[in-house]
Amino acid sequence: MKFSASRTALLGLLFALSLVLSLLEASISGLIPIPGIKLGLSNIVTMYCLFCLGKREAFFIAALKSLFVLLTRGAVGAAMSFCGGVCSVAAMLLLTIVGKGRFSYTFTSVLGGVSHNAGQIGMAIVLLHSNLVVYYLPILAISGVLTGIITGFLLERLLPHLNRLFH
Repeated sequence: MKFSASRTALLGLLFALSLVLSLLEASISGLIPIPGIKLGLSNIVTMYCLFCLGKREAFFIAALKSLFVLLTRGAVGAAMSFCGGVCSVAAMLLLTIVGKGRFSYTFTSVLGGVSHNAGQIGMAIVLLHSNLVVYYLPILAISGVLTGIITGFLLERLLPHLNRLFH
């Protein structure tokens, strides 16, 4: 995968922004009492990459975020992050191709959030060698819808500012 120097620098800045958003999210994670549920603020950066830079960049940022999780939380966390991230980007990409721009950022974000959780459940099934974890999917699906609405709304509001900064 080749990137020009300016594209590499831009992706570095966006990755740094996603890490800052992850740290912000971690600092307020105690407010959500349900295990495994996070706001997904760093997914704003992944969606920005998908919608404004391209699919390759979105998958690249999702992979980098998983690598960071590997370094900070270990292999299981990285596997969950990678599977959720790839499923999320793939679902949002598919919606943008099939929908041809008919769907809002918020709707696309909701699909991404639910797909992220479904991908994580899939990885948990593989890691735990048990299908019982699928019973947690309804809770995660509801959280995926709610957090997808939040991150989609935030992306819609931040997009003009991000475009001004990064274009």
